[in-house]
Amino acid sequence: MLSAIIVADTSVIINFLRIDRMDLIELYPRRVLVTDHVEAEITESYPDQRSRFLAATKSRNIDVCSVRDPKELELFVKLRSGNRLGNGECSAIAVAMNRKYGIAIDDNKAVKTAIREIGISLEIIRTTDIILNLIRGGNISIEDADKIKRDWEDRHRFRIKAASFRDLI
Repeated sequence: MLSAIIVADTSVIINFLRIDRMDLIELYPRRVLVTDHVEAEITESYPDQRSRFLAATKSRNIDVCSVRDPKELELFVKLRSGNRLGNGECSAIAVAMNRKYGIAIDDNKAVKTAIREIGISLEIIRTTDIILNLIRGGNISIEDADKIKRDWEDRHRFRIKAASFRDLI
C-alpha cells in the first residue's frame, strides 16, 4: 500500500519552483514533506526560488519536518559518510525510509548510492511521475504538461527522455 505522504528532495521541488508551478504540488494527491535540510538547501542555494518556496510552505503546499528521530539520524550519518550525498538527499532518504513514506527524487546517483550503502527499499517518485499523476487525474492536460517539459528543457536544464508526456501515458 502506498503512503499518503512523500518526502521530496531538493531536485524535485526546484523543478517546480523554477517554473513557478508550486500549484501543481498542491494538486498532487499526496502530502509533500521536505526536511529542514532540504529547506536550507533551497533557501540558501537558490535565491531566485526562495520566496516561492516560503510562500508554498505558508500556504501548506509543502510541510517541513526535522530529522530528530534516532533512527533517522543514524541513517543520515551513514548516508553522509564519505560525502557522496548532500544533506538534503541524506535527510530525505532517512525520513522516507524510517517513516515508510515514498521519496520524490530525481538524482539517480543518490538513489544508487543509498541502495548500495543501506539497501533501501523505497517507493521512488520522480518529477515525471508527479506530472503523469496530475495528467491521469485530470489536473493538467498533456499539452500543458508538454509546455512545462519544453520550459524545463529550454530554460532549466531538466530533461525528460520522451518527446511528449503522451508517450509516457
